[in-house]
Formats: sequence, structure tokens, C-alpha cells
Amino acid sequence: MVNSSTGLPDRKINGAMLKSLQIGNYVLIDSLDVTFPEGLVIITGQTGAGKSILLGALSLLLGEKADASSVAQGADSCFVEATFAVPESDTDLMAILADNELCSEDGDIIVRRVVNRTGRSRSFVNDSPVNLPLLQSIVSRLVDIHSQHQTLLLSDSGFQLSMLDHFAGNTSLLERCATLYHSIREKQSELEKVRIRLERMAEERDYNLSRYRRLEEAKLKEGELEELEQEQKQLANAEEIKTELCMVESLFSSSDLPSDALPVSSALKEIQRQLEKVSRFIPQAESLVERVLTARTDLEDVVAEVMAINSRTELSADRLSYVEDRLSLLYDLLKKYSASSVAELIAQRDSLSGMLFDSQAVEDRMAELRNEIDSLSSEYSEVSSRLREARLSASVPFAREVTAAIRELELERAVFDVEVTEGPASAKGSDNVRFLFSAAGSSPTDVSKCASGGEMSRLMLCLKDMMARFVKMPTLIFDEIDTGVSGSVAARIGEKICSMGRNMQVFAITHLPQVAAKGDAHYVVEKHFDDNLGKATSTIRLLQGEDRIMEVARMLSGTTLTNAAIENAKELLG
Repeated sequence: MVNSSTGLPDRKINGAMLKSLQIGNYVLIDSLDVTFPEGLVIITGQTGAGKSILLGALSLLLGEKADASSVAQGADSCFVEATFAVPESDTDLMAILADNELCSEDGDIIVRRVVNRTGRSRSFVNDSPVNLPLLQSIVSRLVDIHSQHQTLLLSDSGFQLSMLDHFAGNTSLLERCATLYHSIREKQSELEKVRIRLERMAEERDYNLSRYRRLEEAKLKEGELEELEQEQKQLANAEEIKTELCMVESLFSSSDLPSDALPVSSALKEIQRQLEKVSRFIPQAESLVERVLTARTDLEDVVAEVMAINSRTELSADRLSYVEDRLSLLYDLLKKYSASSVAELIAQRDSLSGMLFDSQAVEDRMAELRNEIDSLSSEYSEVSSRLREARLSASVPFAREVTAAIRELELERAVFDVEVTEGPASAKGSDNVRFLFSAAGSSPTDVSKCASGGEMSRLMLCLKDMMARFVKMPTLIFDEIDTGVSGSVAARIGEKICSMGRNMQVFAITHLPQVAAKGDAHYVVEKHFDDNLGKATSTIRLLQGEDRIMEVARMLSGTTLTNAAIENAKELLG
């Protein structure tokens, strides 16, 4: 099947693939919309044409810091957008997309980043806004830019360990090791918090005990304050209350009233008697008799209640003193404990009780955590030991394969070795891995101390080639990895990169014709100057047929094309 956009044959790839790239108002790129095929994609161009600008745009998608200088002159903002095809078998990436509700219907991933004139940026995945850490976690699985400076990774112990583990197939062991390590750290963190809490409980025990005892000794009862306040009012005014109640009693039935006045009870009896006489003549008066009788009954109940209240009302100075003392205590406690009610005081008392008497539960939790940590640590040690055995077993064949690969790049005497030693515990076990190298073939030493730039570059290429066989690799971009080499070495590097392109999408930004001729597709970056606008712009276009021959010939001979260079280009392109 042929790609309709490029006219090149499609092939099945194992990893992510950059399908298209759109750039607008980015530095010297006004507008760019280009599609890419699978396999090995070559990008060339004269110095200063804009290859680094293209790479910078891709780096922006990878989450690099946004800069206002990226926005083209006269524009308010710039954008970079890329569409990636991702195999469904990449379950880790699919899980990230699903967890963040970023999946698309067609399975493609569209990543977009916009930078405005102030330097602030916004990021989107499948048209949904995302933060920078999430963008980085997604795009790092889609694109890997391998530059000249990336050979610094060879000096990184984490990278070296990761390479050996990929080769050894330690994925499941590493996952279990990381789970155990993080569980231990979490338990240790909780244990430290419990220990500090227990210490604080001990330090505050005397203070809390004093506060608790005062509340406990107060014998608090919910609703007591309101009852006491009411009782205090009655006791403080008891004499006046009894005087008034006695007056009520006397008004109802006392004989001490003036001679011309009847008590209320006597008056009502007389009224009832007179109405009964009238009712013999006027039948309607009978209802009045009944109503007076009812009034007499109600008043007798009132008087009975008044007499009961009067009998209960005490003129007790001792009781008043007790009530006022009790109220004073409660008011003092409310103020001291910043409470608004006795119910809140009771809650504080119960809380203090828990703090004082729950230390045993905290001590039990400490013992439980220590047992859990011991159990997890024992399993961690076992998994770490299995990892070490796997790494030691894999180190020899790994070193042998790397040595063979590097020797194919015309370092015939080169020796590569792997040293596995015991190290501090981590999520990746308790091993240190060190890559050793010697170009001369004797006494290999730390790779960061003995390899030249060209040697490091070739070594890194070999390692990336090996990684492509073990894991699903993202689209790999080689940024002038062939700098400092030429001739047959360059041809070998081209072959190596080309072999990687058989199983994954690889971009090679190169200045060597031997490498450029290996590509499945060849793009050229060009700079044009518009005299009318007074500015330069960079573009990229696909080269085919005669155009590609002429570009490879230019790379061979420089600015002046010769027939020999053209023939040589045809020969390189096959």
C-alpha cells in the first residue's frame, strides 16, 4: 500500500509514529503543514536553513520551556501541532489517555502547544487542555530526540541501569520492586508520624490531664446551665414572688378585704345564685350560669396552682449561694475552654479522655507498622536479590552484543563491559551499574572518562538500536548524530539507523550524504528571503526523483555541483 501524501510505501510499525506536523508563526516558519511516512525519514538542509528551528518546534511539544522569542515578528502567538498514530498495544499510554479522558475516536493523538507574545503557553491533547507535566508524560512516549548532547546519558547511572534491565527482561521484577519500595517508604513515613504523635501525646499528657480532670470534676450535665440560670432568677427574687402569690390567694378567698368587697370566689358564687333565679324566667340565662360555673372551676384550678408554686418557692440563701457558685464555675469553664455551651465542654472532655487513654491504640499501631515494614523489607530483599542475579547474568551477553555492534562502526578493538555492584536501596533494587569502555581494547574504564565525542555518539546509537528491539520505542529523531564522522563510518551509521527504521519511525537530521541516501523519504529544509517583506522564512518539502539526487550531490560537493558528485549521488541512492 502506498501513502497518498508521500507516494511512499506504507509498512507496519511497532511503536508511535509522527503522521503530520503543523507549525505557524514559529521563529522563521510562517506556515508549515507536512505529512511523514513510516520508516527512516531524512531531513537535510544547508547550515542556517532552519533545521534547528524545526527541532526546536518539536522540543516545544515535548514540554520545553516556552519563550516569547519563539513567536515570529509581527505575530501575536505561534503554535506547533503534531498528529501521532499509536498502536493499541501501547497499554501504558492508552491508560494515561483513558485516566485523563483524552482518548479519540480514531485512536490518533493530536498534540498542540500555543505560545503568546508574553511567553505564556497553553497545551492541548486531542483538543482538551492539559497541564505541562501531563503533556510531558504523554509526548515523551511519542517522540525521543537523540541529539549530540544526549550522549551525556551514557554517564547517567539510571540510564545505564535501565538499559541493562531492558536487555535482561526485568520488567515484572522492577514493577514488583518499585511497588514494595514505595510501600515501605509509605509505611516508614506513617510510622514516623505515629512516633511523633506518641511523643507529643507524652509531652502534652500532664497538660491535657489537668484540663481533663477539671472538666471531669465539674460533673457536667447537658442543659444544666439553662436550668441553673432559671433557678437563680427565682431564688434571687423569691421574696417578691411569694408576696405576689399570697396576694393572689387573698384576692380569691380572703376575709380581710374591705367590708363592702367580696372575695373573687364568693363574688362568683353570688353571681351564679342570682343568675339561677333569673333563669327561671329567662331560659337564655341558663347558659350564663354554666359559663360562670366553668369560670369558677378554672379559677379554682389557677388558685390551686398558685398555692402549689407558693409552697415550692424557697427563701433559701444557702441554695441561692450554691446556684450562683455553680453558675460561676460553668461560666469560668466556658471562657477557659472557649466553648459556647456545656455540650461543647462535654465534647472537649471526651476528646481529652480519648487523647489521654488512647495512647495504647497508637502504640499498637506502631507495632503493627513495624511488623508490616519487616515483612515488606524481607520481600524487597528477595526481589532485589533476584534482580541482581538477573543483571549479573545479563551483563555478559549485553556487553558482548554492544561490543560487537560498536566494532561494526569501525572501532575494531573496542571493548565494552558492564559492572554490577551493590548500591543503596531504591525503587529499582539495590544495585549500581557502570558502563566501562575502551576504544583500544585494554583496561576498560568508566565510559564518561575515556570515550571521545565520536565514540560516545556511536556507542549511544548502538544502545538505542538495542532498545528498539526490546521495547516499543517512540518516534526517534537523530539530530546530527553523525557529526565528527565520515566515509565508511558514516555509511555504517546510516545502515544502523536504516535498520532501526525497518521496525519503527526514525528521523535523521544529517549532513552526511552516506546517511541521507539510506532514507525511505527525504525532506529538505530551505530558507527564502522576501525582499518585499524584508524577512526570511524557512520551509520544508519532500524530495523525490531528480530533486533528491541533486540534494545528495550538493551534500557531496558543496555549493558547486559537479557531474562526478551527481553520479556519486545516483550510486549512493542505488
